[in-house]
Amino acid sequence: MTNAKPVEILCPACGQESLLKRTSRYDGFTRIGENMSCASCGHVFADEASVPFKTKKTLAGFDRKDVPAAPRVFRQNENARLCRYCENYVVNPFVQRCSRLKKEVEATDTCEHFKPKPEPTAPAKPAPPKPVL
Repeated sequence: MTNAKPVEILCPACGQESLLKRTSRYDGFTRIGENMSCASCGHVFADEASVPFKTKKTLAGFDRKDVPAAPRVFRQNENARLCRYCENYVVNPFVQRCSRLKKEVEATDTCEHFKPKPEPTAPAKPAPPKPVL
């Protein structure tokens, strides 16, 4: 969930449900603040405390735990047998090829000759230089 600032307002000047327009205020090249105005009529608000934000309506008896969990369509490792993850998959700027079958393939293809790529190993750290005496 993001911590975005609210943008829907009930403008006291025009009486409309509108959006809050935020523009940066500068002193030369230094940002010194923010101007806030109604997107419909241009009414300028002095500060954020004076902005009448629109409140979200909630139904009594319902809360966050009543929202169903997101459905899981795919298994966790369902893409594990794609050519993209195969040891024989070779990519260059012009074509993608299978080095085992010697033919052109796509990254999302699958075949019975799949062999997973070995896990990348971390490069060995070079020994620190010996001090010169």
